Order: sequence, then C-alpha cells, then structure tokens
Amino acid sequence: MPKKTSRKGPGLPVSEPARKTRKALSPLVWLALVVGILAFGGLALWRSSPSSPGTSVESPSDSATDPQTPTSPDPKVVAKAEAAAKFGPHKQATLPPIPFQSYAPPRPYEVVTAAYQFAAEHPEVLSYVPCFCGCERAGHTGNSDCFVKSRAANGDVVDWDEHGVECAVCIDVANRSRQMHSSGASVHDIRTAIDKEFGSQSSAHTPTPHPPNHVQQ
Repeated sequence: MPKKTSRKGPGLPVSEPARKTRKALSPLVWLALVVGILAFGGLALWRSSPSSPGTSVESPSDSATDPQTPTSPDPKVVAKAEAAAKFGPHKQATLPPIPFQSYAPPRPYEVVTAAYQFAAEHPEVLSYVPCFCGCERAGHTGNSDCFVKSRAANGDVVDWDEHGVECAVCIDVANRSRQMHSSGASVHDIRTAIDKEFGSQSSAHTPTPHPPNHVQQ
C-alpha cells in the first residue's frame, strides 16, 4: 500500500508563483522603510529647530529696545547737540551771505533766508530737530547741520552749508520749527510735532537726540 503524504509537511516545495510574488513585493517594502526613516528624521529635526516652542528667538521689538543697537543715542552726537545748543538763542549782527545758486531754490528766497536765519539764531532748537531728507548720509546729525557748517568760538556763524538752499525738506522742517517757536512752543513740543509731521512721510532721518528734560524753550 502506498504511503500517504501530508499536505502540511515541511518537505512540501513552495510553488513558483508564490516565490515570484515575494520577490516582487520586496522593493516596495524597502521603499516604505526608507520613507519612514526619512520622515522620522525630518520630524526630529523640525522639533529641534529654533522656531520650536521653548526655544528663545529674538524678536524685532527686543532688538529695537536694546540700548546697544544703532537706535540708541550716540554719545558724540549728544555732546555735539549740547555744545551747539549752548550758543542759543544767539543774535548775530552780520550773517554771511546765504549761498544761493544761479538757479531758483525750491522755496521762495525769503523763505530760504528765514530758515537760515533761524538756524543761526536758534541752535538750541534745531540741534534737537531731525531732518528727513536723507542727509544723515552726508554726516548731518540734525536740521541745524543743513544750514550751519561752522561757528566761531562765540557762536557766530562762520560758514553756511549749501545743502539747505537746495533742499525743500530741510527748509520746511526749519520753518515749521520757526513758526512753532514764535508761537511759544517748547523744544519738546516742536520735536514731537516735527517727528509726527515729517516722520510719516519718510523713514529716513538724522540721528538727532531728543532735548534733555530740563530744556523748556
């Protein structure tokens, strides 16, 4: 009698179609493993990045209030403004000729003249008033620099700056300050008004310090 062979015996050979199916699935399994590893690594890297919760990130407001940032008053600029302010109010018997050019200025001659005269007589005001025309690139630290280049030891103007003749912004800032001063406004009020009026028109401005608390007019 022939011996019965168990279908579940270990000696049963694996059919060829089943073997081919396993070989066809193997690359897909490896691909899934690689994708999983890359995804896990990317998640771990994202969690350790500076933007994750619990990590300190400097905000623009932090740097803006840092006393070491460029927005902090430069001690040299502060000293320059204080030294010039000590000359004012300053009446000068004879002022140098205003350096008008061969072409017409952006404002009437009498308006330009008034701006130069106010700058000469009131450095205690314009030394604390900024300019907004971009002249800080030329080294100006306040609206006074747009008109007065140098003074004598007694405060008299020795030399004018020609820039004020050609710049409508400089002229307008000086004359707005002059008008407010004539109406009795303090230097603090003038500075606040100029910042509000001209600062809204331009982001550029000279690094002009604010007037000290003891300065009233």
